Amino acid sequence: MVKSLHSTTTLHNGVEMPWLGLGVFKVEDGDEVVQSVKAAIKHGYISIDTAAVYKNEEGVGQGIKESGISRDALFVTSKVWNNDHGYESTLAAFETSLKKLELDYLDLYLIHWPVPSQGKFKETWKALEKLYKDGKVRAIGVSNFKEHHLDELLEDAEIAPMVNQVEFHPHFQQKGLQAYCKQRNIQLEAWSPLKRGQLLDDPTLTEIGDKYGKSPAQVIIRWNLQTGVITIPKSTKEHRIVANADVFDFKLSAEDMDKIEQMDTGVRAFSDPDEKK
Repeated sequence: MVKSLHSTTTLHNGVEMPWLGLGVFKVEDGDEVVQSVKAAIKHGYISIDTAAVYKNEEGVGQGIKESGISRDALFVTSKVWNNDHGYESTLAAFETSLKKLELDYLDLYLIHWPVPSQGKFKETWKALEKLYKDGKVRAIGVSNFKEHHLDELLEDAEIAPMVNQVEFHPHFQQKGLQAYCKQRNIQLEAWSPLKRGQLLDDPTLTEIGDKYGKSPAQVIIRWNLQTGVITIPKSTKEHRIVANADVFDFKLSAEDMDKIEQMDTGVRAFSDPDEKK
């Protein structure tokens, strides 16, 4: 059972990755993201997930610095954006992210989208493998990769991805991808676990939450953890950052887990990775 914000899962290369972290998608650079990161760290978060395209890596780095926490106590993730695909451009993009974050290394670096129309994600992966071999990143992975993208990547990869970060919430559970990744020891991670707030008034989740004295958001986060999926809910409000982490004092029953499983529509709320440019 995941017991605290410091609880980790072991990736296939032996690196320990926290089960729960702070996502900063669409959090404005400057004071907003600085304060969000500082609040999260103050309340025990040790995992922060950003990306080049979020345009807030500088603020994330500043928040980390101002928090006073030691670098080795944190797990920091960033991602290479679509227009930087390719070997040399990925290496350059990584250095730019590192400089903005003012860090010496990343814990996890991901290909943000496969962008199959470009046909470059294998080149991009070769760059990630080099960064990993050179010790500039402790783990490498992908984001928004479907099974067939992973099949194609694994044909030539020297190192299998350690993580696949994807759209994952009660309405879109990707059970086939879950099974695929589990079989290949690729850790699944959820972005937008709360479906950007669209599930917070759901009657099923509200009813389940009432049984445990928890909010629908807390029920979803707990369900993620019990499903074996790392999760990175985003918030800029300190009280919500605290509430999102208040999920370690209860466990959903098998019956309630099943009720949430029945909510799966199989329909994406966001971009299809095959169509993303």
